[in-house]
Amino acid sequence: MQYELSESLPDPETFVALREAVDMPPRSVETARRGLPNSLYGVSVVSSATGETVGMARIVGDGATVFHVCDMVVHPDHQRRGLGTRMMDALMGYLREHAPETAYVNLMADVDGFYEQWGFERTAPTTKAMALPYDGREGWDERV
Repeated sequence: MQYELSESLPDPETFVALREAVDMPPRSVETARRGLPNSLYGVSVVSSATGETVGMARIVGDGATVFHVCDMVVHPDHQRRGLGTRMMDALMGYLREHAPETAYVNLMADVDGFYEQWGFERTAPTTKAMALPYDGREGWDERV
């Protein structure tokens, strides 16, 4: 099967569906519609046979001090074909061109042994990744 990589993000509906296909925390079409335009850079992979978007990845951040690689997804029906590698190569090309040497570039990985080939390293115990739980915001108003 042939695939085309483009420097664009999927539409909000496809973004939500791709995340759902790989059991990533859900996003609504409304929040995707608000958030995707704020991306610094993004790529999509389209199947040449069907025209279907089967992969995506993006970088968010302030464009100078912080760059966060996120939403790296390849639909399960199209995994193990080098599509994640192609997308990550494109993201790294963007970072080499746009991220200053002192910028903080990070990501949260759901898989082991993939991102290390681009130089990513675990940060613990020096730093700890933390997040608010996505399945509820009990006490949100009291803490923030």
